[in-house]
Amino acid sequence: MGSIGVTVAGFGFVGAMEKLGVERRNYTSGEHKSLLDPYSPQKPDEVELWNDQLRLTHEKFIEAVKSGRGERLRADTPNLFSGLLWNATEAKAIGLIDGFGSIETVARDLIQAEHLKEFNEEPNPLSRLADRLGASIGAGFAGGAVQSVLEAFKSQKVLGQ
Repeated sequence: MGSIGVTVAGFGFVGAMEKLGVERRNYTSGEHKSLLDPYSPQKPDEVELWNDQLRLTHEKFIEAVKSGRGERLRADTPNLFSGLLWNATEAKAIGLIDGFGSIETVARDLIQAEHLKEFNEEPNPLSRLADRLGASIGAGFAGGAVQSVLEAFKSQKVLGQ
């Protein structure tokens, strides 16, 4: 599945921070360096800047698809560039793709590569041990941190209890 669209997502924590008595401290240089900071109230001019960037990026994306697909693309397809999802069958019917395949089948069929070699770094024993230890410590910390946050919420009656 795929779609032709551009998105930026985030969260706004300002209200939660106020309820918890958390003060935001952010030091930057440059007028828009902390653009759309989730810990600060949204600024209409910065939202407009982001929307302009999204629009420009979407336009470039559309140009690239049209240029790359050429005559194969049914550009008159309703909602083609709206961000809707297209499954593989639909994508083929409207010219977004030429066919169905995997990396292996495309390599075999287009460039006659019968065998692909994967280049994955093998972790050494010390790295594997550190990963396991880090995961264990992280899980313990996360469990304790979640419990602490829940207790703080309860004591502040943030959760309505």
